[in-house]
Amino acid sequence: MRDDLTKINNTRYSLEKIFPDAQDFLPLLGTDYVEYYVGNAKQAAHYYKTALGFQSLAYAGLETGVTDRTSYVVVQDKIRLVFTTPMPGEDNEIFDHIQKHGDGVKVVALWVDDAKSAWEETTNRGAESYFEPRTEKDANGEVVKSGIKIYGDTVHIFVERKNYNGTFMPGFEKWESHYNPAPVGLKYIDHMVANVGWNEMNIWEKFYNETMGFANLITFDDKDISTQFTALMSKVMTNGNGRIKFPINEPAEGKKKSQIEEYLDFYDGPGIQHVAVATDDIVSTVSAMKERGVEFLYVPGTYYDTVGDRVGEIAEDMAILKENGILVDRDDEGYLLQIFTKPLTDRPTLFFEIIQRKGAQSFGKGNFKALFESIEAEQERRGTL
Repeated sequence: MRDDLTKINNTRYSLEKIFPDAQDFLPLLGTDYVEYYVGNAKQAAHYYKTALGFQSLAYAGLETGVTDRTSYVVVQDKIRLVFTTPMPGEDNEIFDHIQKHGDGVKVVALWVDDAKSAWEETTNRGAESYFEPRTEKDANGEVVKSGIKIYGDTVHIFVERKNYNGTFMPGFEKWESHYNPAPVGLKYIDHMVANVGWNEMNIWEKFYNETMGFANLITFDDKDISTQFTALMSKVMTNGNGRIKFPINEPAEGKKKSQIEEYLDFYDGPGIQHVAVATDDIVSTVSAMKERGVEFLYVPGTYYDTVGDRVGEIAEDMAILKENGILVDRDDEGYLLQIFTKPLTDRPTLFFEIIQRKGAQSFGKGNFKALFESIEAEQERRGTL
């Protein structure tokens, strides 16, 4: 089965033969963009350019005829991030979102060939509509969008852009900037992790399975993800071609407050906890990010005393990995390297994972204890453990 799964992930074939509950009624081509609602879009975009190597792509605001918000779009390889801030006005949901959650992910946009069909298929299966299919046009063509609600205040927007040749989409213009720091090697979104409330993980597993045709790729219980003090549970959901993966976390009983509970308290509800982005050279990527001021979780040096025995031979120099705090794990297909930033916002909610896969299709189970002990150390400093 492991060999079959590797073949499917590598060739993007359907997962239906291995996972009978993975259905193909909602073909997804990939992640189109991720949109954050933030207090200051210009400053957020500047930070992601400076610290994480993103490039200017597009802008929408008063100058483009948009009066209720300002948005900056940045890009790095296949990753597009949108930062949006509300303009003054009555009943502005963006302002309400920021006041409740702080800076956070509002939209996980999915690239589809038919946005109308995607909306019909999901709403017919029980999804609550965020907005009905609509067509937006400019001189460069048209984009069709539709949306459904998911956990908390987060939404999926389906984006059909096969008839559009512009920079991003109607309402945006190309964002020209003389300030474009070099990329740091980020390639694409590997997965996005959601934190949901107590006993809600299975509810959202069922939603993604029945409403969107996803399959449960792997399950971690509180024995897999626990430390002396805290625990959580997680189910990883994948779409039919394996391009979209959404781990869903919920709290589990422990002696102290888990990172999931801390997130739910400070975010005031369920939402995206972190975005995992892939690189082909994690040492180079992490080194560049550190030079630009990004802070990463500290991993105790004792982790590296035994990791070589656990993962076996790897191409990287373990001393360099230790110097950078990069974790290593192995599964039947190969190994992976990963590291986690400290929160990128004032609230201890949103962070990034940097991951390099060298054959492995797993999520670093062997690193969970060291990772969560590092997170607990940060919680203790914040007084929230």
